[in-house]
Amino acid sequence: MADRWQNTMEHAVSAARRAGQVVCEALQDDRKVMTKSSSVDLVTQTDQKVEQLIIQSVKEKFPTHRFIGEESVAAGEVCVLTDDPTWIIDPIDGTTNFVHTFPFVAVSIAFSVNKQVEFGVVYSCLEDKMFTARRGRGAFCNGKPLQVSGQEDIKQSVIATEFGSSRDPEAVDKIFTSLKNILCIPVHGVRGAGTAAINMCLVASGCVEAYYEIGMHIWDVAAGSLIVSEAGGVLMDVEGGAVDLMSRRIVAANNGTIAERIVKEIDAFSPPRDDDPPPQK
Repeated sequence: MADRWQNTMEHAVSAARRAGQVVCEALQDDRKVMTKSSSVDLVTQTDQKVEQLIIQSVKEKFPTHRFIGEESVAAGEVCVLTDDPTWIIDPIDGTTNFVHTFPFVAVSIAFSVNKQVEFGVVYSCLEDKMFTARRGRGAFCNGKPLQVSGQEDIKQSVIATEFGSSRDPEAVDKIFTSLKNILCIPVHGVRGAGTAAINMCLVASGCVEAYYEIGMHIWDVAAGSLIVSEAGGVLMDVEGGAVDLMSRRIVAANNGTIAERIVKEIDAFSPPRDDDPPPQK
């Protein structure tokens, strides 16, 4: 049973690389931009094309597996994580980056069994960096082991975050209160790659000490969560305690000391959960 999911993960890596090629080729063409929940929640035909490419390749090889895909959920499919083998897919994490050719765009694929992520793959397409992790086997970038930063002093740390796609004034106020609190600890700096998956890989790589966000989705962070854990990091809810990937709230840090310090400064709120039933029309 030790290598039970090895072939499955190899298929995910191959699918992510093929998807990344499609993304890179699309950057050379006109990108037709559409919106989802708001004028700043963007989607392109490439998002949809890449998701279908990944899902179709998986269905051919693993016909009984289930899927949670960003664009499938946007099209009306229910976002429910069961005990069944489930692929959690973000075809383009960083769609706004993709639209504006800002150079951090990722394909994120996680694989869950019994509601536990067994492996995660994040392919940073334009950097040609393939981040991978298997439960209990460590985390890697292009085959080289990853290790989180050893820094334990928050004042010597760089923190990553994002502002999300909500422009609700109350949520924005809380986001900026949290940012001000953390910046004024003071920390060395605050950064954001524009993609949750890559931010989490930066934590795993030791480039930043932590990443926090409220408002991302399970497909943004499922793969990255295992990559962080397998690189020696910790995951936490923004109010402390265990992280719930459906809650759209996360702190990923190099250690518990840094994570708990960040939690103290976050002005927390709860966006609608990913597994909430869709609103009645």
